[in-house]
Formats: sequence, C-alpha cells, structure tokens
Amino acid sequence: MQRRAAVISVVFFLVIGAGAYSLIATASTPSVSFENPEYSLAQGDEFSVPGSDQAYTVSSITEEEESGGHGGGTTLVRSGELTYVNDSARYTETWDNESTVTLDGTDYRVEIANVSEPSEATLVELYNETAILQADSNADNETVTRDGERYVVVNDSTLVSVDEYFPENETRTVAEGDSFDYNNQSVTVAAVETSGVTVEWFAPEENTVTVDNEANLTLSGQQYLAYFPDGETLVLTQNYDSYQTQLSEIEHFHETENGLWGVTIVSFTTVILLIGMAFLPSRY
Repeated sequence: MQRRAAVISVVFFLVIGAGAYSLIATASTPSVSFENPEYSLAQGDEFSVPGSDQAYTVSSITEEEESGGHGGGTTLVRSGELTYVNDSARYTETWDNESTVTLDGTDYRVEIANVSEPSEATLVELYNETAILQADSNADNETVTRDGERYVVVNDSTLVSVDEYFPENETRTVAEGDSFDYNNQSVTVAAVETSGVTVEWFAPEENTVTVDNEANLTLSGQQYLAYFPDGETLVLTQNYDSYQTQLSEIEHFHETENGLWGVTIVSFTTVILLIGMAFLPSRY
C-alpha cells in the first residue's frame, strides 16, 4: 500500500515537472524589435535627420563577447560609430610674443607692444645671415665680435658693422580682423593680446559619434533610441513606448520562466524523495 501510494504520487509529480519543463523547452525568449523604425542601417549607410542637412555615415558596427570575470560567463556587447563632417569647423593657432612664425616662406619674429589692450602686432623679418654671407664671395662666412660689437669681415681685412652690412629688417603689421594666407589657409587675426596673436580659420573636420546598444543618441537636436538587433544592423527609433512595453514583456517572461524552473526542480526533487521513502523497510 505504501509503495502503491508512492507510485501514484511519483507519477503526479512527474507529470507536473515534465509539463513545466516542456513549457520552458518550447517557449521562445522574446526580444526587442521595431516595426517601421525611423532608420534601419548597415555599415556604410549614409543618412540625415529631419530638419538638418548634416549627413551621417555608419562607419562601424561591432559585436564582441566580454567576460564577466570570476566565472560570470560572457556577455555579447554590440556597439557602433557614426561619422560626420563639419564643413565649417573653427581652428585656431596662437603665435606667442617673441616667437618665430613663417609667412610666405619668410621667418618673422612676433613683437607685441607692452600695453594693456594691444590691437596689433609687428612681424619683424629674420633674415638668414649665414646664407647672405655664403652668397658674398668677398665676405667671410662668419661674423666676428670686437669690443662687444659684431662685424662682417670683407676682403679679408675690412670690418663692416652688421647693421651696415645686412639689409634692414622688413616688418609687417597684423591687426585684429586682418586676413592673409598662412600655411595654405586663409586666416584671420581673431585676437591680439600681450601674450600672443591668435589667428583663426574655418575648414572641414570629421567627427565621430559612439553608439551604444539600447542607449539614447542625439543627432542634430533629435533624440533616438539606438538598438542593434544583430551584429550587422543599427536601428534608430523614437518609439520609446514600444520599447518600454517590450522590456516589460521580456521581464514578465523571465519571471514566469524562473517560476517554471522552480516547479520543475521541486517536482523532480519530490519524485526522488518519494522513491527513496517508498523503499524504506517497514516497521510492521
């Protein structure tokens, strides 16, 4: 009688456990998906957002496994990058006071008056003394110093003061708002301060935007949810309600799945206990 009751109970819990396990095995884990998203993009695709002429390009989509550490398993991480070109990016360069700058192939020393609010700077030409001396067959290739004064030796004996021998330094004045060519760019003097001269110019600049999975992304003032359904596709959508609804459904699915696993484990554990108890020797 004891064993007969145990068999009935074992069958009962086997049916319950097997049913719960079959539900787990046949259930399909839901995933996030969007119907008619604003953008479904592959690597290399180019697009722009409404109200903006800025073009964006999907430069990369990556899919990597990251270790959780300490036996925590691995996680599949997807991400990507967008690139865009700012056609009028602002560039600046500062010429420090007393520094050397090259314009049109000529070196100049930057000189700024020591006043509270300078508005211009003087560029003093720096001629190449060595080149000038080497080009003059009558002059020595090096200057000499006598009593603290520098001289050029001409015709092996005549001393000529460097101020008399070398040409007078040419000067250029640059003021705020002046424009001229510099390093193959048209630049404008943006500011003159006692510390230096700042020039500015505008030219194209490529920028990169990192895209994380299931994260907000702002492009040209428009906010999107970025989602990578696989390792080759980037979805951009503004349907946040659908996203939140699907997350709730996925969470509910996992809660139900965990409950079914609990039923399965308890049922099969009970079966083992019942079988063991059924074969215990009777006291009578």
